[in-house]
Amino acid sequence: MWMLPEQNQSWVSEFILLGFSSDPTSNRILFIAFLLLYLSAILGNGLIVTLICMDSHLHTPMYFFLCILSLLDIGYVNTTIPQMLLHLLAHSQTISFTRCWLQMFVFGALSLTECIFFVVMAYDRYVAICYPLRYTIILSWQMCTQLAVGTCACGFLFSLIHTYLTMRLPYCGPNIVNHYFCEGPAVRSLACMDTHLIETVDLVISVFVNVTPSCLILASYVRIVLTILKIKSTSGRCKAFSTCASHLTVATLFYAPATSIYLRPNSSYSPERDKQIALFYNVFTALLNPFVYSLRNKDIKNAFLKVMGRGRVTW
Repeated sequence: MWMLPEQNQSWVSEFILLGFSSDPTSNRILFIAFLLLYLSAILGNGLIVTLICMDSHLHTPMYFFLCILSLLDIGYVNTTIPQMLLHLLAHSQTISFTRCWLQMFVFGALSLTECIFFVVMAYDRYVAICYPLRYTIILSWQMCTQLAVGTCACGFLFSLIHTYLTMRLPYCGPNIVNHYFCEGPAVRSLACMDTHLIETVDLVISVFVNVTPSCLILASYVRIVLTILKIKSTSGRCKAFSTCASHLTVATLFYAPATSIYLRPNSSYSPERDKQIALFYNVFTALLNPFVYSLRNKDIKNAFLKVMGRGRVTW
């Protein structure tokens, strides 16, 4: 049942983000730790993008998709972490209603796009392993571009729906958000009316971008494993498994925490737990992606060594 706020209540024009601690000493320590994590994530993903752009041997559908994944990671890390770092050192931890709306939309758009994009990457591996002779025909550059654009369009559309429904709710106080950025469930818990509708919409979106992609990825990898087991060459089998393992690792690290936040009722909302979970898929996934892909990938290593070699020769 919808509950309207009372007439004499005023609407909030800004929110206060509590973050992780109110102790200045703890905040300084957290600032250094998160700054190092942030820089590592940006540099790691930036390096992958640079290597893929510079090395013509990496101009294939697989690395095109990996480049987009790294750009998505850079984007949503930059949406939340710089503000968190500023709030760790500043006395004021306020964020205006408009900036909160914008942050929620951009972060949601990039993260939802990444959720769907993992299906595209799984499809790439499916075609490469199950139909190797038709790989470049099926995944032409036109098809790759269409998949990337379509995925982004879906992510931005779903984020717009989620953000619009969340921010049009009446917020008449309190305005303290127990989070380090404006994430939907955290802000929604402050609404002074029933949120059953937006919870239902979020559930539908989450099923579409979390459950459905997970099932599609699982189905594709069942087929991939069956195909790999038919490969007679041990080295070929190991290479195929290694490539797929990297993608599965990254996808699992992203889907698991995101699902635990968005596929549960608002009644079980736990601010402290959700902050930690959000930090994992917001920061640590973006940090681990370059390591997971580069440490298990000879092409990325060779591209890095080639670029470093060119740098030494030029110098």
